[in-house]
Amino acid sequence: MRLRCRAATLLLLALSALLLALLALRPGPEPPPPARPASAPQRPPAPAPQRPAGPGAPTRGGPGAQRHRPPPPRPRAGRRRGAPSPEKLASLGIALPCILSRRPGEPRSLHAVLPPKLWIHLAVVACGNRLEETLVMLKSAVLFSHRKMHFHIFTEESLKPEFDKQLQQWPDSYTEKFVHRIYPITFSVGNPQEWRKLFKPCAAQRLFLPVILKDVDSLLYVDTDVLFLRPVDDIWKLLRQFNSTQLAAMAPEHEIPKIGWYSRFAQHPFYGSAGVNSGVMLMNLTRIRSAWFKNSMIPTGLAWEDMLYPLYQKYKNAITWGDQDLLNIIFYFNPERLYVFPCHWNYRPDHCMYGSNCKRAELEGVSVLHGNRGVYHDDKQPTFKALYEAIRDFPFQDNLFQSMYYPLQLKFLETVHTLCGRIPQVFLKQIEKTMKRAYEKHVIMHVGPNQMR
Repeated sequence: MRLRCRAATLLLLALSALLLALLALRPGPEPPPPARPASAPQRPPAPAPQRPAGPGAPTRGGPGAQRHRPPPPRPRAGRRRGAPSPEKLASLGIALPCILSRRPGEPRSLHAVLPPKLWIHLAVVACGNRLEETLVMLKSAVLFSHRKMHFHIFTEESLKPEFDKQLQQWPDSYTEKFVHRIYPITFSVGNPQEWRKLFKPCAAQRLFLPVILKDVDSLLYVDTDVLFLRPVDDIWKLLRQFNSTQLAAMAPEHEIPKIGWYSRFAQHPFYGSAGVNSGVMLMNLTRIRSAWFKNSMIPTGLAWEDMLYPLYQKYKNAITWGDQDLLNIIFYFNPERLYVFPCHWNYRPDHCMYGSNCKRAELEGVSVLHGNRGVYHDDKQPTFKALYEAIRDFPFQDNLFQSMYYPLQLKFLETVHTLCGRIPQVFLKQIEKTMKRAYEKHVIMHVGPNQMR
């Protein structure tokens, strides 16, 4: 039996050598590589040819062979034959792993072939000293996310070269996951200087995103002091939960209305019983552009762009938090237009500094961290600062577990003297889950399509 196996092996080797010699004599493109050894036992060894194959003979690698039995195409990176297409995966909400290896000559990843209509659009407005914060926020987005993203960065002219320089220095394995475009700060209606000084420098720019990004259907806007602790893909899926009238989504400003800012101090109308926070805001821009909004000025309603400046003029002496207050006023008169998502999508110091009050974060972990009040840069909330510094200082090519997750656990031991520091599992749960999910998807995609069920 062993002699037969050895003879068959020698025969196959001889046949392969002969075919390679014949193919080397033929003009034309280089032949495809031989089939993988795993497929060899599925067909018996063919007898050695008695004469060189003619032009029409169905030899392996010749034109006739391609008509008779085409060689199996080599799979593209991250996708084996029989696996669903990236478009199909994305439409089903299945995340595409960002850590797949590739074979020589193959595309870098599925990000390169995902059509633009399936990209995630992420917008941020950065002025003054917000360059570092913005870059750390964008870094958190690419570290944990799977689908390709389009970054829309609105900033001052002086910051544009530094944004381009910093983003281009990131490793190819991450820069292939996004494209970016930088826009100047512009206000299409009203007095630009008034808008620029509203609350914080340039913050009012977000009100004009539906007007400026005319070719974008949906958008996720975040403040510069936001960190993603799970894939952006997951919050993007909330757009599917909008009903036919909803066109934007935000989280409540506070979980306990009686101690919230709006319920105690606001001098203007606001949404619901506690108001909403606009630091993380999903928008269906197409619906916003086509909708008419009820207001206290014109009974018939106004389009979004036409409403902004008159609304500001009416309430400018009553608002404290600038554009966020204007959004609260808009959705006070149009509550059916707003989808309210849970607090773990916009987790702020208020959710833990007086005691834990975000129940969804206790159950699922923090999904999006919002370090308002400058907590990344002082020692008032060391838990928030530790997370910011861990992502900022993480080397792109290092292991997430070893260089981020374990150091974070050690840093959190130093924050137990604060109320936020006493619940480290709330901050670490989604990071751990995200890394575990990425690892599992990496393994499954390499096992093959038979395991993708």
